[in-house]
Amino acid sequence: MTKKPLILDACCGGRAWWHNKHHPAAVYMDARQDSIPLCDGRTVVIAPDIVADFRAIPFPDGHFQAVLFDPPHLLRAGQKSWLRARYGVLSRDTWQNDLRQGFSECFRVLKNGGSLLFKWNETQIPLSHVLPLAAPFAPLVTHSRNKTHFAFFLKI
Repeated sequence: MTKKPLILDACCGGRAWWHNKHHPAAVYMDARQDSIPLCDGRTVVIAPDIVADFRAIPFPDGHFQAVLFDPPHLLRAGQKSWLRARYGVLSRDTWQNDLRQGFSECFRVLKNGGSLLFKWNETQIPLSHVLPLAAPFAPLVTHSRNKTHFAFFLKI
């Protein structure tokens, strides 16, 4: 077991993209903590180690070697929809500032030489409108499949 977590998942949600959903080198953070039953009998479980907002990460500068940033990507979703339950929603009025602040916080808690992996689905907001919010950082590598994109950043 690692004494100090090396990885921050800043918007862990249900930890859907983790192979090991309880990896000892990671700390899982989300602004939500909930168990939401869906109409098909499944349950969305959001159980972070730390309940906190990605715009105000409660860790010191340079604390992590890696940060995963998979923020909500929706502006519109029904109040009881499974999309809202699983992914959350952004504010229509503040989403750009929220994501800008989120990127800033993720890079702040990242060590020099550390990596940030960003995931985005552009169903409602194009990736081209989001990546500039990471300035002054730019991705080194991007990978896309359908409307889901991964961007790899290095803090140097």
